[in-house]
Amino acid sequence: MPECILVIGIGNQYRGDDALGILLARRINSLNLPQVRVIEQAGEGAALIDAWESSGASLVILIDAVYSGAEPGTVYRLDVNNKTIPTSFFNYSTHAFSLAEAVELARVLGKLPSRIVIYGIEGSQYAAGVALSAAVDRAIPTVLAKLTREIITAT
Repeated sequence: MPECILVIGIGNQYRGDDALGILLARRINSLNLPQVRVIEQAGEGAALIDAWESSGASLVILIDAVYSGAEPGTVYRLDVNNKTIPTSFFNYSTHAFSLAEAVELARVLGKLPSRIVIYGIEGSQYAAGVALSAAVDRAIPTVLAKLTREIITAT
């Protein structure tokens, strides 16, 4: 039986605030919530589409650092089924196409899951070998509580 919820932590654990999605996914995974599968992805668009499409999940939650110019540590929750994603949130991606582009391509191709939610946390430092910024580190408990509440409510 496919999992009810797929949580995808996106990022690179060796690039400052870009590690946030991976770190939060690992914390969610450690809770051992029923009917929840947690995976880590680098953020390449085609791999993301394949992951949620093959999971059969009724809810997909993506967690990623964003860079829109807002205050570091700002938390965004985007219900993708209801509106498009501002592409400026994910403009630092080094992949062929970004998270926002992957979601919009999947929308056009009819490959979005029945529910998809993105938690984006505004980052400020993405250099190799640096730690999370203080503002992003302070946001982790708030984001973790919101994620956990959303997952428990959905199961």
